[in-house]
Amino acid sequence: MFVTIINDCQCENAKARQTTRAASLFDCAVNFCGVKSDIEAAGNLVDVLDASEGKKGVVLVNVAPRNGKAKKWENGTPFGYFFYQDTLVVSTVDGVTLSLVKQLGIVSEVRLVHIPQVLESVKEAVNLRSLRIKQIVNTQFRSFEYLPFVAKWIFDGKKVPYEEYNLRYLENLEPCVWHIDNFGNVKTTLWAHDNFHEFSLKNTVLPFFESLKDVPDNQLAVVQGSSGIGEKRFLEVVLQGGSAAKKLGLEIGEACKV
Repeated sequence: MFVTIINDCQCENAKARQTTRAASLFDCAVNFCGVKSDIEAAGNLVDVLDASEGKKGVVLVNVAPRNGKAKKWENGTPFGYFFYQDTLVVSTVDGVTLSLVKQLGIVSEVRLVHIPQVLESVKEAVNLRSLRIKQIVNTQFRSFEYLPFVAKWIFDGKKVPYEEYNLRYLENLEPCVWHIDNFGNVKTTLWAHDNFHEFSLKNTVLPFFESLKDVPDNQLAVVQGSSGIGEKRFLEVVLQGGSAAKKLGLEIGEACKV
């Protein structure tokens, strides 16, 4: 049993509160992955599901700004849930957070769980008072006050109201950089396929090698990386002996293509 949190509330205070609450509810080890955007969350979610191999566990994903387009929601995007074999995923649905699990064929629809309806349905079973319900509905820290609880209720088999939501309504994540590791290697949202011939970004065409060990010293190249799921492994931009990110001046969200 495991719990992994993927979240944009990543200061030490927020991290400690979230991991402590999840550990106290699920009585297991909790891992935390801090991200800055839904693009990063999308790739990390795929990697966590790959790492779990579908075993018993819970993944909690929340990337939910309240500004800009997010103002259309009453208090942030709704959450939805799905199972990847025995792994429960509860995630925000707005933006591109779930786009890669959709594009990779991991899941095609989720069950939306709206906070007020869920709390009303379980209030007697979990002894929630009206004041506490109001506090949760209006909280600015849903990752702490709501997300781990609804995940626990679903995981334990409690019946909560939901609405089916087909992921075809989500915007697709256009090919781009989703992570830069500490070596300066650059993970992209693309994977090698049968008609793959060349890879380019920032007007630079890069040669393809099957693995990092095959890339000559000081050579920029694209390789089949370790991230991804099943046979679909994300293409990774590398500089043998250096930082590809620094060499090309890359950032998260940088467009690429094959």
